[in-house]
Amino acid sequence: MARLTLEFPEDQYCYSTQLTVRVTDINGANHLGNDSMISMISEARARFLYEFGIRETDEDGTGIIVTDLATTYRAEAHARDQLLFEVGVMDFNRYGGDITFRITRPADGTLVAMAKSGFVFFDYRQSKVVPMPDAFSAKFPKVNRLD
Repeated sequence: MARLTLEFPEDQYCYSTQLTVRVTDINGANHLGNDSMISMISEARARFLYEFGIRETDEDGTGIIVTDLATTYRAEAHARDQLLFEVGVMDFNRYGGDITFRITRPADGTLVAMAKSGFVFFDYRQSKVVPMPDAFSAKFPKVNRLD
């Protein structure tokens, strides 16, 4: 099976936040567990959306849902490590796009992981995917469109 490779353009990161690896994030092998990394990626995504004034679900019932997540691990992280999550967006299409993540440990400059999360806009009242609102794409004018 081919290995997954994630590499993103340097200029697409537009937000960063730090998260601390908690003792409860450590697995049996004594490093940051996959399930906890996914939770940290979700927290970084939520902070990113909040920073740009984007609600995950609007009053009209339209929201953003994750369609897929790919993560590649490059190094271990351990309890109390401070991790920097750099977040960007790319590859917009009519309904959504990708949120990208580069996770590093600033203390030693180690690249810990790369991740890419697909998303679409979804109308929960109608239970269907809907086009990306213009107000969302206007916040990221430099993002390439695939449609």
